[in-house]
Amino acid sequence: MPRRFRTPRRTSLAVAAAAGVGASVLVAAPALAHGYTSDPPSRALLCKQGAVTNCGPIQWEPQSTEGPKGFPQSGPADGTICAAGDSRWAPLDDPRGGTWPATRVSSGPYTFTWHLTAAHATTSFRYFITRDGWDPARPLTRAQLDPAPFLQVDYGGTRPPYDVAHSGTLPAKRGRHMILAVWDIADTGNAFYQCSDVDFG
Repeated sequence: MPRRFRTPRRTSLAVAAAAGVGASVLVAAPALAHGYTSDPPSRALLCKQGAVTNCGPIQWEPQSTEGPKGFPQSGPADGTICAAGDSRWAPLDDPRGGTWPATRVSSGPYTFTWHLTAAHATTSFRYFITRDGWDPARPLTRAQLDPAPFLQVDYGGTRPPYDVAHSGTLPAKRGRHMILAVWDIADTGNAFYQCSDVDFG
């Protein structure tokens, strides 16, 4: 007995048409900004490289730690800063008992680098560091950071290159610390957050 094929209803055709239009819009939309710090390497990059395991999906998307901008007045909640407030990247907020690999650094001149997988109009790149006496065995909070960035590079809405370098000066510190790099996007409500563990010795 031959199979009968039903003629699609008008509503089904309308839904299919709408889906096709949506797909076209998604394809045509400009790429969103993404990027990660490569020097000092961020926790996200260490996960991508396999230097740290049990990271969850951030190992495939180290460039995607995107959250609300306006830090420190607003932005990700305390304890979720390294993951940019996104629960998918929560392993980045886990202090692992203070055992994340730390890059050896010294106070003084330092060149900070980012690798961008999608550039975007930029307000600034800002770099914060933890206070003396902070607890590396606890998730990062605003109270653990020096209140002002030790380095800020303004872009005035221009688009940075895909590999970015910023020359600055690391403040006088001792022992383990964390550097929080914040990339503020000019034409969206978001920023990118990258946490790097460092050791001043």
